[in-house]
Amino acid sequence: MPQMEMTGKEEFMIRILGILLAVIFAAISLFHLYWAAGGVFGRSVAVPNRGDIRAFEPSTGGTVLVALAFLLAIAVILGQLKFLGDVVPHWIFRWGTWAIALIFFIRAIGEFRLVGFFKKASDTPFAHWDTWLFSPLCLTIAVIAFILAYTNLSHK
Repeated sequence: MPQMEMTGKEEFMIRILGILLAVIFAAISLFHLYWAAGGVFGRSVAVPNRGDIRAFEPSTGGTVLVALAFLLAIAVILGQLKFLGDVVPHWIFRWGTWAIALIFFIRAIGEFRLVGFFKKASDTPFAHWDTWLFSPLCLTIAVIAFILAYTNLSHK
C-alpha cells in the first residue's frame, strides 16, 4: 500500500486524529459493556426497528463481544500510531486499520433497508439517530482510519 511521508506538524495532527478515534472506540465499547450489564440509557435507539419491533434482540454475550471488538480496534489504532512498540509486526496494524476503514465505510453506506445513509426506513427512533449520529460517525471513523492507514508515522 502507498504511504505518505509526514512533517512534524502533520504527524502531530495525525496522531491527534488517531487518539480521538481510540477515544471514540473506548466510549462505544463502554456503552456496549453498560448495556451488557443491564443499562437502559440509549438502548431503545441502539438497534434498528421494523415498525415497533426491534430487528433483533442483542444477547448479553454478543454485546460483550462487540465491546471487545472495539477494544481490539483501539489496540489496532494505537499500534498503527506506533504507540505499542515493535512486538507485533507493523503490517498487522496497517492492514487492521484498512479493515476498520472499510468496515465503517460499508456501515455508513448501509444495507439499504434499516441502516446507513441509504436506508429506506425513516420513521423510527433508530432511523432518526442513524441519520443524524450513527451513520455520520461511521463515515468519520472510516475517513480517519483511512488517513491513519495511508500515512507513515515515525517512531515516537
